[in-house]
Amino acid sequence: MHLSMWTYPWDIQDQGLGAFAAELDGRAGLNTVSLATSYHAGRFLQPRSPQQKAYFPEDGTVYFRPDENLWQDKLIRPLMAGNVTERGDMLDALVRARDATGLKVSCWTVCLHNSRLGMLHPDHVTRNAFGNANYYNLCPSSPAARDYAVTLVRDITTNYWPDMVELESPNFMGFAHEYHHEKDGVGLNAEDDFLLSLCFCDHCTARAEKAGVPVEGARRSVARFIAELCERAVPEPQFPDFPAAGIDAFRDHPDLHAYLTWRSEPVTSLIGEIKAAADPATRVVLIDLKDGWLGGVDLAAAGKLCDGAILCCYDMAPDAIGDVIRTGRAAIGPDKFLGVGLRVFYPEVSAAAVLAARARAAVDAGADGVNFYNYGLIPAKRLDWVKAAVDAIT
Repeated sequence: MHLSMWTYPWDIQDQGLGAFAAELDGRAGLNTVSLATSYHAGRFLQPRSPQQKAYFPEDGTVYFRPDENLWQDKLIRPLMAGNVTERGDMLDALVRARDATGLKVSCWTVCLHNSRLGMLHPDHVTRNAFGNANYYNLCPSSPAARDYAVTLVRDITTNYWPDMVELESPNFMGFAHEYHHEKDGVGLNAEDDFLLSLCFCDHCTARAEKAGVPVEGARRSVARFIAELCERAVPEPQFPDFPAAGIDAFRDHPDLHAYLTWRSEPVTSLIGEIKAAADPATRVVLIDLKDGWLGGVDLAAAGKLCDGAILCCYDMAPDAIGDVIRTGRAAIGPDKFLGVGLRVFYPEVSAAAVLAARARAAVDAGADGVNFYNYGLIPAKRLDWVKAAVDAIT
């Protein structure tokens, strides 16, 4: 069974590779490390670090040494984090130490969530129905953004040979909680956030029009909905069965419904291109959420093109987790890898038994493994909670 923990390079550097491996294997009972190899900005409380209690990673950088031969003719190129130069290439160290540590290596790879690259390449980010840029999200319809994501995974898999690559954000992203110091005085509800996230950039427009989709009619509808939500004194639902009905919540708006039906195409095809360019020895899986369709993910279609998925069920009760995993298994089929992502944050996880019940519900429903979030962000004592969850499913 795949048993892993999402981890940042600086967490391992702070603890030392030997001590880290001993904790993951011996104390937590895990057999894999999911290392951040491409990541965005943030502010992290680091309880495990002896010195860095607050950490601000560089925005939109990679934590490995890019192969310049692969990138020399690319418009959008990665920037290697200063951490690699200053403290070492932890991906290389983990891969070389696989036999000694007994830990498999999975690369947690952020694809299109990149504000640094978005600011550098504003013609290749998603844009709302008013043409406003979402700088944090390179657009999956942009040829240059697609080339970046494909080459990123090709570079990692052909030069480092990890056991797995976990694709985060090869899709359209939401509007809220994706950027720094956001302001929302309206009080956006879920459907408002979704409408503001819909992309009508030149790349999406051209790609949809080529497929015969009435994109301009869809854009006008969405622009009207956004204008209306901005004029209300208090937020009100416009689509009562959103998000439970999926894109059918918009069935009374044919152009928009057609556009939403098409919207999964650039995401699905990008995942397929990433997998095709990767070294075949490395499994490529998608990190996704319960309602992945919000980001344009068609799990059944994507599952046919990659090796599986990890479905994050962070704040869900066991019954809900079971439902997500059963639905995911039905979508990707019996032969593809299906993992669950569980967060070990308080208070959503208040005790070891809570985490164990969630892990057991996922495995009972058909999950092949568990990824726990996150090594450096939780106190060391919660590794014992992880071990209790592992004991409950093995």
